[in-house]
Amino acid sequence: MNQTERMKELAELLNQASRAYYQEDREIMSNLEYDRLYDELVRLEKETNTVLSNSPTIHVGYEVLSELPKEAHPSPMLSLDKTKDVDALAGWLGGKEGVLSWKLDGLTVVLTYEDGELVKAVTRGNGEVGEVITNNARVFSNIPRKISYRERLTIRGEAVIKYSDFEKINSEIEDVDAKYKNPRNLCSGSVRQLNNEITAKRNVHFFAFSMVDSGGVETPEELKNSFSARFRFLADLGFDVVEYRLVKPDTIHEAVKDFAERIPQNDFPSDGLVLTYEDIPYGESLGRTAKFPRNAIAFKWADEQAETVLRHVEWSPSRTGLINPVAVFEPVELEGTTVSRASVHNISIVKSLKLGIGDRIMVYKANMIIPQIAENKTMSGNLPIPEVCPACGEKTEIRNENGTETLYCVNPSCPAKNVKRFTHFASRNAMNIDGLSEATMEKFIDKGFLHTLDDIYHLDNHREEICEMEGFGEKSYENIIHSIEVSREALLPQFIYGLGILNVGLANAKVICRYFQDELDQVLCASPEELCEIEGIGDVIADSICAYFKDEKNLAEIGRLRNELHFVKEERNTEQDLLGKVFVVTGSLNHFPNRDALKKVIEDRGGKVTGSVTGNTDYLINNDITSNSSKNQKAKKLNVPIISEEDFLNL
Repeated sequence: MNQTERMKELAELLNQASRAYYQEDREIMSNLEYDRLYDELVRLEKETNTVLSNSPTIHVGYEVLSELPKEAHPSPMLSLDKTKDVDALAGWLGGKEGVLSWKLDGLTVVLTYEDGELVKAVTRGNGEVGEVITNNARVFSNIPRKISYRERLTIRGEAVIKYSDFEKINSEIEDVDAKYKNPRNLCSGSVRQLNNEITAKRNVHFFAFSMVDSGGVETPEELKNSFSARFRFLADLGFDVVEYRLVKPDTIHEAVKDFAERIPQNDFPSDGLVLTYEDIPYGESLGRTAKFPRNAIAFKWADEQAETVLRHVEWSPSRTGLINPVAVFEPVELEGTTVSRASVHNISIVKSLKLGIGDRIMVYKANMIIPQIAENKTMSGNLPIPEVCPACGEKTEIRNENGTETLYCVNPSCPAKNVKRFTHFASRNAMNIDGLSEATMEKFIDKGFLHTLDDIYHLDNHREEICEMEGFGEKSYENIIHSIEVSREALLPQFIYGLGILNVGLANAKVICRYFQDELDQVLCASPEELCEIEGIGDVIADSICAYFKDEKNLAEIGRLRNELHFVKEERNTEQDLLGKVFVVTGSLNHFPNRDALKKVIEDRGGKVTGSVTGNTDYLINNDITSNSSKNQKAKKLNVPIISEEDFLNL
């Protein structure tokens, strides 16, 4: 392959990876692999003095594809040049002072305030055109609703979902296949929702990293000249800014080391650092290249790598039929922990790595957290792709989805599908049937008790056999049957979610059922066009729902389930007397059993509950009004009223 052909191949691979990551919220190659291929393309372009028209080295991004309004940025939002060498950072400063800060891994958003009010929020998009998400930004957890500065103010920052919130959201999803892959993907989908109620529930945080415009002629001289002064100015207005540190060439090594040591304890996702000249006029005087500004540079971690041996690959079937490859290798120490497994994601990555059993592979932790395969030194390529499903022994099928090859089990009766499908139906967020764990379901399926979902409601036909099974008894049986009987009084959103329709989560099910006033027949008969009229429901979800309800087998099963269930319409509070009000709840409670109960009352009345006090907060509920807690202190600083439960009940 000559250099030009290789350049064409690299451009296509990199563009495909970027398209998957930025437009479709999925990964088809690791960050390390992307950087390696990108650097190879840059080298070839320099050697040949040729740049292809589709080269990612001259294209910032891709066209946005959502239904949100589009808006051009006043000036292009360029990506940053990057290095993994701390000495290169020191050399780049050239004796100047710089500001070193976290490079957060979320979604870049531009906020504009006028007369102290947030008037516009736009995503980075492709760098030239972004999506208008103003309605969603207003429900970010920590964005000030009003600020004291009255001139026009435009700032850039990163919207992120913290690891703790990410884990909490995933912990509430019992179906493994429905869990989110990483905080960035969850954040991207949350920020770009058409229904900002969904955004609000995701607890999105915004961290400012630069100030673009501060109103012009009245701008204080310090804000025109000092990058760190802009951070202090934004913090005084109530914004959370990225953590930063002033550095010089002789202190930058120590600063980078300090940032790196705190990554394992960080509650927010980051993928490196950003170094910007403290002297703003000097940085701006350097201009920019076609792709990079010259006033800042990104530092990406030189990931610690270890060499090991690939022992085998586990092929794990899921409820949807997708069979995921997981590499199992000799345990190695990485970033202070022992690692022995890494997801390989799909067949395309298996093939690109040319994996084979016994190969010597290099592994690392992406952003010091997620185990990945960096390189295959042996590249034997002898790893067999299973021709039969490891769960049922039936034939598998390789599918090409948007240029990515994935492996599927096409057997509708595959036990792996059924076990997970039955478990999902009985899970807490679906029909909430206690006692029917995945292990129990597996035993009942093996015994032939369960073939379709409605068989759950006839487990009493197998009383004697269940009571005699190992690990069961009369009490266990009675508990399971009682839970099944209780589940017969069902809420429609939980039922729809429990069916396991591809791409339909509980939040989507609630929105759809509310739109159709909890009438199952209307949901069953809805057309794709009708579903797309519902805010937050797009083509992909609409097509999944319609395809599911067009299947005669599915309809027959739903018909049998209807004979077993009585659908109860959820009572919704029509008095929205707290509409638009933002609350924070802290401390112990006296009148409510827990915070979730109080939160539900607030939300039913149109209010919102967030986790931290900001300029956006209307009330902090704390029975210990005089305490010196951090939340109380911040509320007093921002003039947020601190009220007790009694005060709240009297609102």
